[in-house]
Amino acid sequence: MMKPHIVLLITGMPASGKSIVSKILEEIGIHVIKMGDVLREEAIRRNIDLKNLGEFSLEIRKRFGKDIVARLTYEKILKMKQMPNVIAIEGLRSLDEYNFLKERFKNTVLIAIHSSPKTRFKRIIDRNREDDPKTFEEFVKRDLRELSYGVGNLIALADYIIVNEGTIEELKKSVIEFIKNLLKSHL
Repeated sequence: MMKPHIVLLITGMPASGKSIVSKILEEIGIHVIKMGDVLREEAIRRNIDLKNLGEFSLEIRKRFGKDIVARLTYEKILKMKQMPNVIAIEGLRSLDEYNFLKERFKNTVLIAIHSSPKTRFKRIIDRNREDDPKTFEEFVKRDLRELSYGVGNLIALADYIIVNEGTIEELKKSVIEFIKNLLKSHL
């Protein structure tokens, strides 16, 4: 099987800006696979209400291993008809997922997107997704769940950290500059 030359592994806490970074990457021609979408697809396949996605996420990892979402994502990549030179995988949650993907792809780069809790909570309230917390207490509970998966470890071990405290335009400018420099050194 043909594999991409470089795989960008994107992590970060909820509402840190991972989805916006993914949109920017798609705009510049990088194929993005979102692990959250892979998880949602699996929940739908199993007739799980998306309001219970957090519980399903915990249950599937307990039942099938902490790297299950990475394994499902990898299977999705294997089914691709055409393999791009660069793929981004958004939404890594644990060292198990990271290690699984790192073992399968020769050239990976772990990128953490970071925003303060205050900024992230405001974004969560503004975006109003069905599975998002509605109160600060629920937000903290979700953060603790994410940290229990090991997101904090990934952020600490990231090859690069992109701080996202400003506007979308500022983030876009930073990401495009970062990717240009990264690809120059890796391709």
